Amino acid sequence: MEKPISLERLFTQKIFRIPDFQRGYAWRHEQLRAFWEDLVNLNTTRSHYTGVVTLTEVSGSSVREDSKEHWLVDDHSYRLYHVVDGQQRLTTFVIFIQAFVNFFRKLPVHQGMPGKEIYVTDSMTLADIEERYLFRTNPRGGFRTYLFGYTEDNPSEEFLRFRILGEPDGKQVQETFYTLNLDNASKYFSGQIAEFHRINGHQGLADLFKRLTKRLLVNEYAIDDEFDVFVAFETMNNRGKKLSDLELLKNRLIYLTTLYGDEQVDGAGKKALRDDINDAWKEVYYQLGRNKTRPLNDDDFLRAHWISYFKYSRDTGRDYARFLLDEYFTSQNVHDLVERTVILETVEEQRSEADFDDADEAMTEALEKPATSRGSKLAPKHIRDYVGSLRQSAQHWFNSFYPHLAIGMSEVERIAVDRLNRIGMGYFRPLVMVVLKSVDEEAQRLRIFERIERFIFIAFRIGTARSNYRSSVFYRAARDLNRREATLSEITQHLDSSLAYAFDQDGKLRIDEFHSILFKKFEEGTGYYGWSSLRHFLYEYEQHLCSRSRQQKVDWDDLLKSGSDRISIEHIYPQTPGAAWEAAFADLSEKDKIRYAGSIGNLLLLSMSINASLQNDAFYDKKQPRYDASGAKIRNGYSDGSHSEIQVAENDDWGREQIRARGEGLLMFMEKRWGFALRDDDREKLLFLSSERQAETVSD
Repeated sequence: MEKPISLERLFTQKIFRIPDFQRGYAWRHEQLRAFWEDLVNLNTTRSHYTGVVTLTEVSGSSVREDSKEHWLVDDHSYRLYHVVDGQQRLTTFVIFIQAFVNFFRKLPVHQGMPGKEIYVTDSMTLADIEERYLFRTNPRGGFRTYLFGYTEDNPSEEFLRFRILGEPDGKQVQETFYTLNLDNASKYFSGQIAEFHRINGHQGLADLFKRLTKRLLVNEYAIDDEFDVFVAFETMNNRGKKLSDLELLKNRLIYLTTLYGDEQVDGAGKKALRDDINDAWKEVYYQLGRNKTRPLNDDDFLRAHWISYFKYSRDTGRDYARFLLDEYFTSQNVHDLVERTVILETVEEQRSEADFDDADEAMTEALEKPATSRGSKLAPKHIRDYVGSLRQSAQHWFNSFYPHLAIGMSEVERIAVDRLNRIGMGYFRPLVMVVLKSVDEEAQRLRIFERIERFIFIAFRIGTARSNYRSSVFYRAARDLNRREATLSEITQHLDSSLAYAFDQDGKLRIDEFHSILFKKFEEGTGYYGWSSLRHFLYEYEQHLCSRSRQQKVDWDDLLKSGSDRISIEHIYPQTPGAAWEAAFADLSEKDKIRYAGSIGNLLLLSMSINASLQNDAFYDKKQPRYDASGAKIRNGYSDGSHSEIQVAENDDWGREQIRARGEGLLMFMEKRWGFALRDDDREKLLFLSSERQAETVSD
């Protein structure tokens, strides 16, 4: 490796392309800020080393004649390289240069001037910068050849050209999480350059450009053998942001395609397999980034798919990655490895009890061997089948998070999946993904979603089951359903049998655990207001009322934005009541007043945070909107709020009878909504409105 060189030298007579095995642009604000700080804090007389750029040259004979690079490579003036390592830094450099050019061109003093007449430094114009670092224009064809970019099959390629580098006649391009990063980097540097110019003027920017191109140094390292490219990639860490397991796996699979002999798959077959891998990852990254402001995590998806495709073990951490990268998709599984057996001392790490659930079943799962060890090696078909499943699953994984953006999903099913997200899908998400992918009939999907939601509500929302209770059972169910080795009927039986403990011999729900949780809340003075699932429960009741009129008044996402329940949950009878409330609750002790205030029937979901200003007002005043002297509304009242508020506003007064009646109605809704029945006396106990009865319950 030679001495470090400047970016100016690195970009001399070279064309850079990010190959298909590389991830997209991953730098975010933290890395962009570090790059900017390195640059602006660099002394003009010193240099700053930024790392290694590893390249592999693409032979001139391999450059297609119909490619846009051919005319530059054909006369041997330029060489085409694939970037093996350092692509994040090079992409950042190019985005910065383009933002720099855009800023100079838009300055009022430069309006209408051609780039060759706009000088950035004494010797370099904007046209010179574009030709040196960004693109060359073919004099005969008139098209641009970009000096840095992605290979054509990368989904970021068109976004970089049309949205970042400003290629004319920009068309609609596909956006992903990675393209969002490209766009954010462009916006970040545009803002920094403008502010730097405001403070330091033209000369300051000229000096900044010199530092960027002449003082930021890299080591250029060339790999000659294509085979070694993939090995090198696996041993490198891109500076600034670690590769995800999904990104590592893509490269591993492409690497494995180079190991097959001609007797296993010919050249055309290898290319087709590599195309399958690239197409799968293109689809996966598109789906993970479809909601670009809330992209999905790479490795969460990879683990969920692993659970549904291979097996489930209760090992903690990156168990899925160890299996995929160290056990299954390995070179040893392509070719026999000659290795002498050596007995080593084993070390067993102590694990806490919390690391296990359903231990016997989990150990059975962990001991199951991968398919390749059953007398066969890892064949091209195994890779093809796996990436095909990965590609197909990605869309359904996305749909499980964002059903409102799902293509081809009915409104009824969107509502069902949305309910699962609101209640908290937890470890059921892999199963939901497989149901969406594998079950053809919508009616069957809706039934299993309803049973899953019921299980979650009973076991975790009003019950005290641990969050991983029966997780291995339903992880295994996801795999078995994916393999067509289990039916929805069998999974439903698992759901029901796993809840058997929650019901008595008459089929009534046992309330001991739920009552115990709430009793502590009432003793603390919060009552149902302190129940962690209150917001979800009241929202589901609001949705029940909404279904009658079809007019949505409360959005779940708006409730999640609230920093405090006080903004979205109202005590109708206040916790600190004023004189207007004395008559209705005059003969109660202070403790019983607190019980009525915290009982479920006294808590109301509000449609707008402005309703928090109702606070301790009398019931009549809470019902009515309030106006200022000019007649403008300054707050809503119950009468024009959520459907739940409107229902409450139908009462003339609000006292003990109304709280009890509404509480009974809400508990009956709970029973019907989640498919269980309460005993009448248990329903009374859950209202917490009789201090004597509660005392008897506790003493029993």
